[in-house]
Amino acid sequence: MAAPVTQKFEQMTLEISSDGATWSKICGLIGVTVTRSTSYDTTEVPADCDDESLALVVEKQPRSKEVGVSADGVWAQGSHETMMDWFYDGSTKHVRIGNQNAAVGDTQYETGLAYLSTLTNVRTKGQKVTASIQIDFDGMPTRTAKA
Repeated sequence: MAAPVTQKFEQMTLEISSDGATWSKICGLIGVTVTRSTSYDTTEVPADCDDESLALVVEKQPRSKEVGVSADGVWAQGSHETMMDWFYDGSTKHVRIGNQNAAVGDTQYETGLAYLSTLTNVRTKGQKVTASIQIDFDGMPTRTAKA
């Protein structure tokens, strides 16, 4: 059996842009988690119309999908004002999640407008100040395949 092809830390990228053309990484963030989730509506349906003693069957229908990114690391002066402005403006920025080791034809980028819904800083005596963020896409990001 062949070994899996894996992706290195620096090959999964998180970038932001004001114009959708010039991209930059958010300095200091070293832990990034991308969450893609689907919400379902459920309905209990009779398993057999002739035998009502049988347990009902639960059927599901997709209701909505969402993509979000949480990230943490150290506070970086170079990203401070960008993140503060993004949070306090309440506006969207272009966000791009990159999978740089994707195979040709597979999704390399997920790109879309997103809100900065949480910006947290923590100080602990003897440690560097840390930062945690939550980014929520406004709608579904566009998937772009690797050429």
